[in-house]
Amino acid sequence: MSFMEKIYGAAKARRGRVVFPELDDPRVGEAAKRLADEGICEPLGLGDVTDAQVAALVEARGMKEAMARRLLNKPLYRAAAMVAAGEADAMVAGADSPTRRVIEAAGMAIGLYEGVETPSSFFVMLFPDGREMVFADCAVNVAPDAQALADIAKASARSAEALLGAARVAMLSFSTGTSGTGASVDLVREAAEATGFAGPVQADAALNPGIAGKKGVGVGDANVLVFPDLDAGNIGYKLCQEMAGAQALGPFLQGFRRPVCDLSRGARVEDVVAATAVTVAMA
Repeated sequence: MSFMEKIYGAAKARRGRVVFPELDDPRVGEAAKRLADEGICEPLGLGDVTDAQVAALVEARGMKEAMARRLLNKPLYRAAAMVAAGEADAMVAGADSPTRRVIEAAGMAIGLYEGVETPSSFFVMLFPDGREMVFADCAVNVAPDAQALADIAKASARSAEALLGAARVAMLSFSTGTSGTGASVDLVREAAEATGFAGPVQADAALNPGIAGKKGVGVGDANVLVFPDLDAGNIGYKLCQEMAGAQALGPFLQGFRRPVCDLSRGARVEDVVAATAVTVAMA
């Protein structure tokens, strides 16, 4: 069974309620119809502002009711508040909105789960040899500090557990253990120590048990690669696409209390359907 077959099966079993604040976009509208027809989720549009949505914003941010109601006039904030209020299980947006706006709305209304202060993103990488991996962060955080890198690692582990069934995390560097020195190595080491994940570790030691054994590190079969910055992450996943024939699904947002999906503004109907299925499977 392929990864997406498993994802569609999990989504159909959950049949979560997903709010689409951009339902008037023809691509999103067609995808919502297909999602409903195939039983993947229950698509929701934006309803009227409710007292529960107002309360969710007031409680989450301590803002005054009048300000909360003004924010709820904005589609992204109302959709996020619907999720926070329990009126929807997940939010899928971004077809007509910048990533930063989706993150702002989700951060304001839904918030991040305990122990994480930094929203991030990940790709699911599907390789021709059958390997399924999570790569992060390849789309959002340009130069994370140690705290942010630790947050990315923790969120990526949760994402991998939800989608792949297990998380074996390697925090990548040009150095394995103490083989190299420098500010970037120290940053990865600090983040690894804060999370308990393996790092700093070179990519070959993260993926090859023989090399991991020679270098004395506790990985070799990682299925989650956490890159030290956006340069490395973006380059890494694109190299895997072009040179190894890997399929990259995403990017997906992570770190929020409830699932939030940020679509590409160039997303096709098929992309919206697939992204939504992954989002529901993570619920």
